[in-house]
Amino acid sequence: MKFFTSWKIVLLVLISLIALRIQDGWLVEIARLKTFDYYQVQKGQTPSDQIAIVEITDDDIENFGQWPWPRDKVAFIIDSIKAFKPALIVMPIIFSEPDRFGKDQDLANALEGVVISQAPSNKASNDEGSSRGIAVVGESPLKWLQKFNGIVRPLKMFEEKAVGVGVLAASGELDGVVRRIPMVVRIDKKNPKKGFYEELYPTLSLEVIRSLTGDPSYQMKVGINGVESVRIPKFEIINTDSNARVWIKYDKEFDRRLIYHMDDIENKIVILTISAEGLATNVPTPYGTRNIADVQAAMISTLINGDSLTRLDYADAIELITLSLIGLLFIVLVPKLKIWQTIPFFAVISAGIVGFCFYMYEMNILFDYSFPLFTITLVFAWLVFNNFAREFRLKQQIKKQFQSYLSKALVEKLQKNPELLKLGGDSRELSIMFTDVRGFTSISEHYGENVQGLTQIMNRYMTAMTAKILENEGTLDKYIGDAQMAFWNAPLDDKQHAKNAVKTALSMLGDLDEFNRSIAAEGVPPFGMGLGINTGMVVVGNMGSDQRFDYTCLGDAVNLASRLEGQSKPYGVKLVVGPKTAEYVADEYFVIELDTIAVKGKKQGVNIYTVIGTNREMEFLNYAPFREMHNVMLDDYRSKNFTRALLSCEKLMTAFNGQMKNYYSMMIERCEDYIKNPPPADWDGVYRATSK
Repeated sequence: MKFFTSWKIVLLVLISLIALRIQDGWLVEIARLKTFDYYQVQKGQTPSDQIAIVEITDDDIENFGQWPWPRDKVAFIIDSIKAFKPALIVMPIIFSEPDRFGKDQDLANALEGVVISQAPSNKASNDEGSSRGIAVVGESPLKWLQKFNGIVRPLKMFEEKAVGVGVLAASGELDGVVRRIPMVVRIDKKNPKKGFYEELYPTLSLEVIRSLTGDPSYQMKVGINGVESVRIPKFEIINTDSNARVWIKYDKEFDRRLIYHMDDIENKIVILTISAEGLATNVPTPYGTRNIADVQAAMISTLINGDSLTRLDYADAIELITLSLIGLLFIVLVPKLKIWQTIPFFAVISAGIVGFCFYMYEMNILFDYSFPLFTITLVFAWLVFNNFAREFRLKQQIKKQFQSYLSKALVEKLQKNPELLKLGGDSRELSIMFTDVRGFTSISEHYGENVQGLTQIMNRYMTAMTAKILENEGTLDKYIGDAQMAFWNAPLDDKQHAKNAVKTALSMLGDLDEFNRSIAAEGVPPFGMGLGINTGMVVVGNMGSDQRFDYTCLGDAVNLASRLEGQSKPYGVKLVVGPKTAEYVADEYFVIELDTIAVKGKKQGVNIYTVIGTNREMEFLNYAPFREMHNVMLDDYRSKNFTRALLSCEKLMTAFNGQMKNYYSMMIERCEDYIKNPPPADWDGVYRATSK
């Protein structure tokens, strides 16, 4: 213990983190990129007065027929846009095949003054595409540019009419998010006449700027460390990274127009795009998935405004020096400070780093605070832990805490095997039960401001219900307000865990009736209860932190048990059990299937059941025919024969001694709704819950 709380270990951790930053692995880079996204999202967006987006929507496809439309119709839309005198029309749509309706000439005639697109491809092609001249100053740029093996070009008649043709290329980062777009890309080809050769193509946003200025070509400056800038003679120099990429500043929100409502676009750059579902090209951005038109609009806006973001060549060095110096400062000072002094010290340093980075972002310069902040936080936390370790004996604290909140059986087991004191757990199958009070509002209203009285009655209720859990070999996990969580088959093995859980639930319901009779004499409103039981594999063990942890279980089966309890109310039953629980107890308990439901937070459905007694009791009451009629009703419901299912529900209202009447009332309402509003043809019979 003393070794791990030494300042030398903290120094070793700092050195390791510095080495990790120098290596700059993908985790470090993704954290850095997400930090850059956070700057943009926090800054927010303002409306753009330079660019508007005209969309072909789902409604347009529905009204005018499937895409692609006859190209005279597209030409009509372009001419309609031109009538409003935009500065330029841009189309991130590729027309690479002849129109099946023979209307290509109509579209070609409309493309004057329009910038159209071509797409890079990794499939080898001899097609040379459409390219403007790019003069290179300095070194060869080929090894620095994004490389493709071919290109999908528009029809030549469209190229000849359009004012510009740009490549639709977006440079996704490690996480796929588009934060930078190359200004120029490289297409490698093999031509029988030319042999192997490369061509440089401007991307769409750069071609838009060239078309606006009327310049015929481009210039590219390349140094030994890569591309430095791209220039259009009549436009200012565009600084790039070494791969000819420019950071997009997503600080503008663009007006969107429908093809039949295009006012207020005079002197604006108008991007005509497809947003219809299944046809739109969407890409990830810092603001979530967006249409390719939004990305191109953001890049064009960035270029026009000349405020692209910049990552300085020496930014990595500054960040490394910063985290190294502050880490060493912490190692020297934190052990000498009181605990109450270390927190503001750390807070000031951290706020200074973050504040500096945000300030530099306002200057369009990108610095990363994520890894420096992570490093100094880890170093600081370790040093603070060392301070605590010198003042307290952590092992004694944990042992003392265990005696106060773990069961006697578990404490005895831990005393025999102290290794169980460590954090962590084992995977095993448990039956988990959640309970909750029904009618708590009326009970609370009865006591009014008498909080002590409410507390006492709740304690009496909890005591009565907990007794049944412990009597049936259950482990009480926790109280959650007026709810309880318990499980079976841990820490002690219980081969009958599912049956014991169901036995407990029925015993609790029986005891609840007795409890309600006893409090009725006091004038207290009756307690109701909903229960959910699910059986499945979970992780069970000591969960929490080094300072405090509980013996509990975690896993999807636990979440489902909680959701099943929540469904007891809408399904009008007191107990809802999961499929595996029902399977394990069916030989002893009378199980009735309720539905197939996808509980909130889940996509796939599970069969849910209820239990109303033992098989022996139900056989005596001759309930088996009712269950057969019930199953026929479910079959009719799932096969969309809702009328017959409804009639069956009406007949079953008094079945099972009326215990299921609320359930059948709910099913009648659902069938009536489906009769009026039939489900879709691909309905799978699964009811998707909207509440917990």
